[in-house]
Amino acid sequence: MNKWLIFAGLFFVACNSGKTTNTPEKGKLPTTLVNNPMSANGVDTVSAARKPTMEFTDTLHDFGKIHEGEKVTYEFGFSNKGKTPLIITSAYGSCGCTVPEFPKDPVQPGQSGIIKVIFNSQGKSGHIEKSVTVRTNTLRSVHMLYIKGEVEPKK
Repeated sequence: MNKWLIFAGLFFVACNSGKTTNTPEKGKLPTTLVNNPMSANGVDTVSAARKPTMEFTDTLHDFGKIHEGEKVTYEFGFSNKGKTPLIITSAYGSCGCTVPEFPKDPVQPGQSGIIKVIFNSQGKSGHIEKSVTVRTNTLRSVHMLYIKGEVEPKK
């Protein structure tokens, strides 16, 4: 019985040895990757060059010390340095106390805009760090803005 198992195993190995695989030689890239006209992230350079860009003047604002119950605001400035209109599809805060307001109309190439962030410190105390997620039609579709501060409790 052992002879039959050995024979069947050799037959199986021999039948598969003629198959060609797309596995590259050790240390070499497969030809399918080398001949790919797309960049590593799947976007060709021509399409990427046509995309709008969103460049912020800053992405972090420190409110410093604020009193509990205060509503404070900060305006994050940005510009579209790309070649097509910039569209902000959404912007939302990391919690209900952080509310962004953003342009609903496209921002044309060379134009600027602001994202106003309102922080309501009601019911907060101590050190706070909040974020705003901005989604756009840029190549890097998600942009993050941050606020922080120290909320002094009511006396």
